[in-house]
Amino acid sequence: MLHVVLFQPEIAPNTGNVGRMCALTNSRLHLIHPLGFVINDRNLRRAGMDYWKSLDVHEHADWAAFKASPQAPKRLWLFTTKSTRRFWDVQFTDGDGLVFGNESSGAPEWLHEEIGATHRITIPHANPNLRSLNLSTAAGIATYEALRQTRLLLPTIRRS
Repeated sequence: MLHVVLFQPEIAPNTGNVGRMCALTNSRLHLIHPLGFVINDRNLRRAGMDYWKSLDVHEHADWAAFKASPQAPKRLWLFTTKSTRRFWDVQFTDGDGLVFGNESSGAPEWLHEEIGATHRITIPHANPNLRSLNLSTAAGIATYEALRQTRLLLPTIRRS
């Protein structure tokens, strides 16, 4: 199983989109509090609330609670603009956790240090004048690359 970890996400529709993707890929979603919104139908409906019932989601009071959780992944990859190592240059494995900072400030410096330079990776982009991708877009790109590498995403047959 792949783990998607959102560190203090601030925008409900982004989290809803990531939750929908996690439900569709059988990935576990970890939400590290505080959140910038309340998880309810009104906040998440448009982005993925109908998928929320199928989602393996775990909420954690803070980073320490996440790390102490028996559901926490053993190996973490921090997606950040503060790395030159590209995400397709690493080998993801079953059980890895993909960590994403929040929309306004990313991951704090202490989290960069805790995860370590060898596990900080970036999704490259062509325009150096722009900062980064949207959180849900980045999570989708990263998740599908990890699933491709690990072969955890099996072909599905669409039901009519």
